[in-house]
Amino acid sequence: MNVPPLTPVPVLQGEPSPGRGSIPTPALVGGLFSRRQIRSITDGFTRLVIKTGGISIILCILGMCVFLVKEVIPLFLPPQATPVESITLSPLERPATPALAGIDEHQELAYVLRGDLLDFVFLAEETSAISRIPQQGLLPGGSVTALARAFGKGHSLAMGTDDGRVIPVAIDFVQDFQGDERSITPSVTVGTPILAAPSPQAISRLAYQSTDSEVRYAALLRDQHLWLNTVRTVSRPDGTVSASTAQVDLTPDISGRVTAVALASRAELLAVGTEEGQVYHFDLRDETKPVLTETTQSSERGQAITALAYLMGDRSLVVGDAAGQVVVWMPVREHAATNVTHMTPIHRLASHQNAVTDITISQRDKGFITTDSTGEIRLHHSTSEQTLLTLTPQQGAFRNTYFSPKADGLVSVTEHDRLIRYHIANPYPEITLATLFFPVMYEGYERPELVWQSSSGSDDFEAKFSLTPLIFGTIKGTVYAVLLAVPLAVLAAIYTSMFMHPDYRAKIKPTIEIMAALPTVVLGFLAGLWFAPVLERNFPAMTGMVLVTPFAIALSAGLFLVLPASLRHRIRPGVEALLMMPVIIAVVWGCLETNAWWDALLFDGHYKSWLEKTLGLNYDQRNAIVVGVAMGFAIIPIIYSISEEALTNVPKNLIAGSLALGATRWQTLLYLVLISASPGIFSALMIGIGRAVGETMIVLMATGNTPIMDWSLFNGFRTLSANIAVEIPEAPHGGTLYRTLFLAGLLLFVATFLLNTIAELIRQRLREKYSQF
Repeated sequence: MNVPPLTPVPVLQGEPSPGRGSIPTPALVGGLFSRRQIRSITDGFTRLVIKTGGISIILCILGMCVFLVKEVIPLFLPPQATPVESITLSPLERPATPALAGIDEHQELAYVLRGDLLDFVFLAEETSAISRIPQQGLLPGGSVTALARAFGKGHSLAMGTDDGRVIPVAIDFVQDFQGDERSITPSVTVGTPILAAPSPQAISRLAYQSTDSEVRYAALLRDQHLWLNTVRTVSRPDGTVSASTAQVDLTPDISGRVTAVALASRAELLAVGTEEGQVYHFDLRDETKPVLTETTQSSERGQAITALAYLMGDRSLVVGDAAGQVVVWMPVREHAATNVTHMTPIHRLASHQNAVTDITISQRDKGFITTDSTGEIRLHHSTSEQTLLTLTPQQGAFRNTYFSPKADGLVSVTEHDRLIRYHIANPYPEITLATLFFPVMYEGYERPELVWQSSSGSDDFEAKFSLTPLIFGTIKGTVYAVLLAVPLAVLAAIYTSMFMHPDYRAKIKPTIEIMAALPTVVLGFLAGLWFAPVLERNFPAMTGMVLVTPFAIALSAGLFLVLPASLRHRIRPGVEALLMMPVIIAVVWGCLETNAWWDALLFDGHYKSWLEKTLGLNYDQRNAIVVGVAMGFAIIPIIYSISEEALTNVPKNLIAGSLALGATRWQTLLYLVLISASPGIFSALMIGIGRAVGETMIVLMATGNTPIMDWSLFNGFRTLSANIAVEIPEAPHGGTLYRTLFLAGLLLFVATFLLNTIAELIRQRLREKYSQF
């Protein structure tokens, strides 16, 4: 058979061959080059977006940190005092006349009472103007030998005369607004004179207080007799007013020469200091029968008591002596079971070099001002036990000093009739590192305590800003949540990764991860309003579950192992643990049905009484157990998901090699998988702990929010984050509470940052150590 020869097919130059391996045309090359350009531009843009996003996040975090620091720094700035140009008053004929100075809350109008002459100094004008009201003086006859001020009652004064009279003087500042301008007009009311004693004598010292219904004063006469006078007024139905006067001589109860007298703001307490350094404490609630409750040796070296003053609230007494010592005394209970108290020296402030001559209290907090015989002024704060300012105007001795109503200034009158004034910037006197983090002796407490209590129903409340109970509460809530969540989450991750059938794993793992999407406010709502009452009703049954469930599971597993192999092989591998579900459900149902039996068996029929009598524990409905369960439920999905991914990502060839060498699955898990996955599991634990530390809504709704320091499972606590959520709506902008809450936020920020940094360092070490696996 003859085969015809093949005829060659001509191929035109520049055209692609129809066969395989043909050379691309220029158009195709251009298309490929354009595609590479697009891909390169897209990759570059993506890198830029990612880098910009990362840098933006870092900048936002740094900005938050800077803002927090900016809000916190003012808490620790030292106070400042700015002197204002002094004003020369008109000289008096009798330079030794007693004097009192005062100023309105806006520091625009000051007054000086020298003897019976009252001068008003208008400070708001460019040139201070002095006006005398009335022109003839306040006293129609006689001379003033003593002056006193009623603290806490506005500007209520009293004059003691050389003929034994006490004359009340009330000064009021009336404000008027004309457009945007404010004007202040003073008014003076002189009360009816009252005889201090049956036999008229010159009054050498005077303590004075007034209330809405009575006036009370203690007058020391020239013969060293101390008389207590109470004038009570009663309004009758017909519109008339009747007055009754009670006079009591306190001299028989006092030994020694009286050198200082002070009345509390409610006129229920009287302190009398003597030349021998003793202080006599009187209870004046029965004005006809004053009771000497206690006598204290207030000066250790027997120095004379030269100044006394009750701080705002009438619980603390400031004592100054001739040696310059300044000590704050408080009533302290002897025993917790009794209400018997004794005055005890609590706070010792910086001493003067000379005798203390005057003590002026703050009307806003526990601060006060002391002056000495050489004109040195010191600003103290009782709660923080610190001397904030020391001023030496070099103007000679002061006759009187007054702390402005807003505690932002002071005014003094010197022995040379000059009015000295200071502006004071001291907005946070109660804040120090000691008051924030260490025990402090507060009024009404038996020992130094760590207390958070930012507000009260009383204006004379002593604020307590200790952050330690809040830090403790944060740690307590985190520990109990982690104790529940970590074992459950990690063990669940181990089971689903190593032992569960893949089909079930594909369904269960997403279901658990969906739990992370539940709002914490919902979890807190359910924990506080549903789970807490259920736990309270069924606490004995819950205790029974904790005891019985492990034994029931162990018994079920043992019975499963003794089943014939033919029965065990019928069960699909990887789902054996699901057989435990009916057992667990049966145990839970059985314990709930036998709640009363468990109560009788474990707690003698009433678990709350048993806990209190046996363990000294009180059961609160919203307690640490409730929070631990709810917060543990919130962090279980996070820990589980990350741990399961770390375990699953262990190379399968390593697991297969271990099993091929004869190791069991448990041996492979313990000696290979857990070691290889340890960096990821550790990261999961740290992320879960960080989540628990910052949790707000669950602890806010599921605890009693009581800032106490107790590891008991059966009471509540308060965390830093929950405290911020509770307190910030009521915190005045720029106030002490406001900035202290920002300090709490800064502590959370720093704690989370340090926790994550340390966790990352440890994770990297673990990764490097076990990378060979």
